[in-house]
Amino acid sequence: MGSPTNFREFWPFYLSQHSRPATRFFHFVGTTFGLLCLGMALSTRDALWLPVGLVGSYGLAWFSHFFIEKNRPATFTYPVWSFIGDFKMYGLMWCGKLWR
Repeated sequence: MGSPTNFREFWPFYLSQHSRPATRFFHFVGTTFGLLCLGMALSTRDALWLPVGLVGSYGLAWFSHFFIEKNRPATFTYPVWSFIGDFKMYGLMWCGKLWR
């Protein structure tokens, strides 16, 4: 497979980089943490929650790639599609369609 040219082509690659349940779990926890920090930033009007959320969410995700999945995070090459893919994966996990 060559380099993806759109998100539809990117999605199977993204899933292949998140094949282990533990990797998906760390992404789920990290995304939840990031969203909670965004909520705190909005509700308290304190922008310091934003970098906390970014560091925490990406830190958990990257930990899972380096130590569980043993691959390079797709966000390094495809930052926008990876961000979209993370939320698609998160939504599917909430619906119980991606835990397997």
